[in-house]
Amino acid sequence: MDDLITQVEQLQDAWLPLILQYGSQLLLALLTLLVGWWIIGRITGRALALMEKRNIDRTLHGFVGNLLGMGLKVLLLISVAGMVGVQTTSFIAVLGAAGLAIGLALQGSLANFAGGVLILFLRPFKAGEYIEAQGVAGTVDTISIFHTVLKTPDNKTVIVPNGSLSNGNIVNYSRQPTRRVDINLGIDYGDDVKQARSLLLALAQADSRVLKDPEPVVWLASLGDNSVNLSLRMWARTEDFWGVFWDIQEQAKESFDANGITIPFPQRTVHLVQHQD
Repeated sequence: MDDLITQVEQLQDAWLPLILQYGSQLLLALLTLLVGWWIIGRITGRALALMEKRNIDRTLHGFVGNLLGMGLKVLLLISVAGMVGVQTTSFIAVLGAAGLAIGLALQGSLANFAGGVLILFLRPFKAGEYIEAQGVAGTVDTISIFHTVLKTPDNKTVIVPNGSLSNGNIVNYSRQPTRRVDINLGIDYGDDVKQARSLLLALAQADSRVLKDPEPVVWLASLGDNSVNLSLRMWARTEDFWGVFWDIQEQAKESFDANGITIPFPQRTVHLVQHQD
């Protein structure tokens, strides 16, 4: 019996310091994990609230929240593992190598992903706006992380990768509330320029969709080979742009015909020279 008690005391003397040492480390690691997990939840919630406050596209909310939470949790787990004595240097190196390999394999997709994030954060355009980019013009239908879908005026669906879209020129026709409408017409050299100007101005001033400020103007744009070229410039609301353009262009043709103003056809003068032998 005395021998058993002696052995228990020896085991106690050998293991108790280890239990106290590693038990305290384990307890501290668990406490760190719980508190860190709670803090990560708070940080993610604050980030989502900030994006909501700044009116950032909802497409990004869930994605950014998950990405932020996942990254912070990985860092937390590595820190906790280090606290309990796990060597994390090799683990971090493996993660880095894996990240590099994945990045090289998916560099095209990552470029589109980065472009999508930039578009959703900076908002150079939004759904419903008419834009021109990458040689395509159309109304923005949807914006996703990797690509943007455009609907052309003839109802074609065009899918544009966000990588090239974010790195190129973008013309947004819908962003400004007003647009200038330019109608260029040529008249015969024998016609009355002042009369033609008056007819065009009367059409613009009679249309309620044409804004009074800035007021419409007609310029003599150029003296062409076959015609005197006039330019009617007026301002309209963006949603009225095409209606004003088509209607006044048609009315201008009818007004010119009714008042004897001619729009000349392209002409070419050919001189024939006869050589005598």
